[in-house]
Amino acid sequence: MDLRQLRYFVTIVETGSFSKAAQRLHVAQPALSQHVRNMELDLGVELLFRSSQGVVPTEAGETLVRHARLILSQMEAAREAVRGSEGQPEGDVRLGLPGTVSQMLCVPLFREARRLYPKIRLRVAEAMSGFVLDWLREDKIDVGVLYRFGADRSLQARRVLSEEVCLLGPADPIDRPHPPPGTVSFAALASLPLILPSPGHGLRDLIEARAASEEVSLSTVIDIDTYGQIKLLVEGGLGYSILPRAALREEMAKGSLRAWPLGVPLLSRDLHLVRPADRPARRAVRVIEDLAFATLVRLVRDGVWPATLAEEAPPARAGGDLE
Repeated sequence: MDLRQLRYFVTIVETGSFSKAAQRLHVAQPALSQHVRNMELDLGVELLFRSSQGVVPTEAGETLVRHARLILSQMEAAREAVRGSEGQPEGDVRLGLPGTVSQMLCVPLFREARRLYPKIRLRVAEAMSGFVLDWLREDKIDVGVLYRFGADRSLQARRVLSEEVCLLGPADPIDRPHPPPGTVSFAALASLPLILPSPGHGLRDLIEARAASEEVSLSTVIDIDTYGQIKLLVEGGLGYSILPRAALREEMAKGSLRAWPLGVPLLSRDLHLVRPADRPARRAVRVIEDLAFATLVRLVRDGVWPATLAEEAPPARAGGDLE
């Protein structure tokens, strides 16, 4: 096997299709198929499962793609180290974002990246924080934005901001009086019908951990993971919810939702920029991480993102729950 074959194989797995990989790589599809057959003959195992829906890696293929990504990343880092700091950073940078962060960050980040680093191509994938964390561990992305993750010495985290998480309800009471103005205690949540993300969602875990610490039993009437649908259900009077204040800007401006500060101390969650610590970061990855950090800071300082900035400090390895 050589580096070209590894790059071809990773692209086939990422696209799930020989034809899509051929288009991305500008290589004839029969040539890609022949490369994979040669790799399978060389290794003596089947690497891809082929069907009418496309291709997926076998267990052996999953093992190969993990090592291939690491090898390709290290080779790119070696090229950049040899070239030194001369010239513009270049290459693909893969960024994993939760959906709510993507809505706030993508446009200003892409605009600045295109202006400052025209030779870098950003590739963004959206998912819940748990999936972003898995992508980091599997080397499917170079940098991720996470709200929480467990102890993992292979990751390097940089805390950026802390955002308020608040109680929200419909503009007008439906079948019960709204909580009075001011901060709502967690104890008061026990009597409210709640529409929350599903168990296992990072925000749901945060809410339940705080409720458990205050010995409060929550009454969840609907589990749904999409913030947009949660807000529509609350607007329709089906219950209350608990979401980041930053996700409520438009509805609060229109007056279709009401929000209350929640808990003493106020419920909040931290946001981190995270990248692998067990392999060298290419220069392009480092500059995009720095640019994402600066963009998030600017969004907070300009009042676009209602949050509190963390103290700027050197990146620290993850050593526990960074919620």
